[in-house]
Amino acid sequence: MSIIYVLIPIAMLFVAIAVAVFFWAVKSEQFDDLDRQSVSILFDDDVKKSAANPATPLVNQDIQDAAANLTADNAKIQISIDGKAPKRD
Repeated sequence: MSIIYVLIPIAMLFVAIAVAVFFWAVKSEQFDDLDRQSVSILFDDDVKKSAANPATPLVNQDIQDAAANLTADNAKIQISIDGKAPKRD
């Protein structure tokens, strides 16, 4: 029966540590982005840039141009709340 006097404080200490770790994780924003880690395997982060491949800057420039065109096209889209088709310029 005397072991219970040792085990209860140890159990309370473990619970206090677990609660402290949980609040630390929430405070340090560990739970803000739960989707990034699940899709991170799909992206190749260790692409090595080599000077032997001259097409790489052109591809990156093409992607930037396409993104700029897409942004410009999205700026032209108008959303109508009343359900009528927006007027085109």
